[in-house]
Amino acid sequence: MIKKEKLKIKKSLKLKFPSELRLDLANKDWVIIATGRAKRPELFKRETKEQGITPKKTCPFCNNIENQEKPILIYSHGKEVFQDGEGKVPHNWTTIILPNKFPALLPQPEMEKKVEGNLYETMNAVGFCELVVTGDHEKSLALLPIENVREVINCYQERYLKLMKSPFVNYVSIFHNHGHEAGASLSHPHSQIITTPLIDIDLQKSLSNAENYLKRKKKCVYCEMNEWEMKSRKRIVFEDEYFLTVCPFASKSAFELIISPKKHSSNFEEITETEKFRLAETLQIALYKLYKGLNNPAYNFYLHTAPCDGKEYKFYHWHWTIIPKTSTWAGFELGARMEISTIEPETAAEYLRKQ
Repeated sequence: MIKKEKLKIKKSLKLKFPSELRLDLANKDWVIIATGRAKRPELFKRETKEQGITPKKTCPFCNNIENQEKPILIYSHGKEVFQDGEGKVPHNWTTIILPNKFPALLPQPEMEKKVEGNLYETMNAVGFCELVVTGDHEKSLALLPIENVREVINCYQERYLKLMKSPFVNYVSIFHNHGHEAGASLSHPHSQIITTPLIDIDLQKSLSNAENYLKRKKKCVYCEMNEWEMKSRKRIVFEDEYFLTVCPFASKSAFELIISPKKHSSNFEEITETEKFRLAETLQIALYKLYKGLNNPAYNFYLHTAPCDGKEYKFYHWHWTIIPKTSTWAGFELGARMEISTIEPETAAEYLRKQ
């Protein structure tokens, strides 16, 4: 684990920053106010909730990609052909990483802090925002050749290893939104990588619980759950030598899936070449089962891994979570912060195994 330099914090806000972090005093959660993406208030009522398909002829990822934001990394049919501005953008690229044209955070070595009324705390929203884009305009990861899915996993790891070295990066969030209901603004398949100097409340809670479990039981809670799932066999959707895919016992939504390594590992970025290939296969199989079984639902998937803040988190166990959008949160879920799943995980797993 690399040692982090201490972040410099200024107490004045002289520079105009496109976004800011605001602390919720009641629950100690941070939110991003993305003023750089700001719209006039009246524009919100014009937005439609209908799912939109981005035509290929107007898709920014399909047209003049080399004349848009400067690419960061490019793969072409399994080979890395471009990195950090070195080389030309080939017409036959298959995976490309671009800086987000409308970033919610910007890289800045010094965080500027402000307090409103000796009560509310804000900071500049410091970080990187990048897009991992696959070449096919229509095919999702579930339908791409396994070589292309492996390129995506390669990109995740390469950028993680690069970004984690920045002194203002303490966590690297990697996620994928598929479908309008899942928050995808463009239908062309793409993932996102966003770094932050903060660790979100949900992950902090998971880290704390994992550490406490290890102290009490002398075992990793995730390893314990994996061992039981492999013994009971009721909620397993797919497994191989390296990874286990299950509908978790306490699923937060219908058909939720967790992909985790069978061997204990805290840091996703330490994944081996063999494990990357097997992870690509496992992820594609999981997504295809959802594609076939639920008729191509909208979904989100995201990585939870140990923070890269220079501390050791050997008690944690990295994993991917896939959440299909099978329902919409209503008042109870939002107010009580308690999800309602309308199918038993055991029944969901049995159904997906057959797909």
